[in-house]
Amino acid sequence: MSLFFSFDGIDGGGKSTQLKLFCQWLSDQGRDPIVCRDPGTTAAGEEIRKLLLAADDSTPIAPRSEMLLYMAARAQLVDEIIRPALKAGRTVVSDRYLLANLVYQGHAGGLPVEAVRRVGSIATDGVMPDCTFLLDLDPAIALARMGRQLDRVENRGTAYRERLRVGFLTEAAGSNGKVHVIAANRQVDSIQQEIREIATKLLN
Repeated sequence: MSLFFSFDGIDGGGKSTQLKLFCQWLSDQGRDPIVCRDPGTTAAGEEIRKLLLAADDSTPIAPRSEMLLYMAARAQLVDEIIRPALKAGRTVVSDRYLLANLVYQGHAGGLPVEAVRRVGSIATDGVMPDCTFLLDLDPAIALARMGRQLDRVENRGTAYRERLRVGFLTEAAGSNGKVHVIAANRQVDSIQQEIREIATKLLN
């Protein structure tokens, strides 16, 4: 049985660490996952990622253009990687997906959320995660954890990061149980255990 999982949340929430542990656990269960990042993974997606997440703002990108670039990368990811993997019965795990655009460009960025959702339905062609793990953490704590140069999006300031958190939680509340809010202010092992318990119910 194919399943599609995604991880999301504000930067610094531990998303990448938990995704890596989760994929190792899936492999241990005999479900060698197809792992991808959005934007990215495909050749086209990686080129778009470089433009979107550069550390400087030398190439101005308007909000609608930014959203559409993310969507273009995602459309390629779906057609080239995700849909074929799911059709083959594989388990797919993605580092971010459409939820990120709804929150980053919509709730926090000022674009109409439902408009972003409509564009997203075209970009994904209906391919959506069965389960999303939302790593939720106070933005100030998340920022202190990062300890590296911030990219274009991460540099948008405290108020923006606060809107991100509210947006993620708003989307989770309206997801009909598909977005699972995971408190990320705990030990790594405790967080991972909760993620595995949720996944086990789907895998079984």
